[in-house]
Amino acid sequence: MSDAYRGHHLIADLHDAAHLTDVAHVERCLIDAAAAAGATLLEVRLHSFGPGQGVTGMAMLAESHISIHTWPEYGSACIDLFLCGRRHDLDAALDTIVARLEARVAKRTLLTRDLGS
Repeated sequence: MSDAYRGHHLIADLHDAAHLTDVAHVERCLIDAAAAAGATLLEVRLHSFGPGQGVTGMAMLAESHISIHTWPEYGSACIDLFLCGRRHDLDAALDTIVARLEARVAKRTLLTRDLGS
């Protein structure tokens, strides 16, 4: 099977993160991460749970998605990056989010998704 039929799914848990309640900042993280990955951004949808509360959301991509869920009370965020094709750089996308949130990666898992029959 060729890599053109595979997706790469990077899941990361971030700790010691900042800006986790700032919807505009989180949106910018997702936009910049999509650009860093070389992905095609279609739309960003975010939801804030209120002042001082977490943010959840997703960047919908032509190639799949980037999602984030934040827990400001713990300084944590969970990131999910799923992209299809060889040309995308999931590490660059994650590095962008980590830098923008001033976080550290506590756990990182990379899966290869078989998209063929």
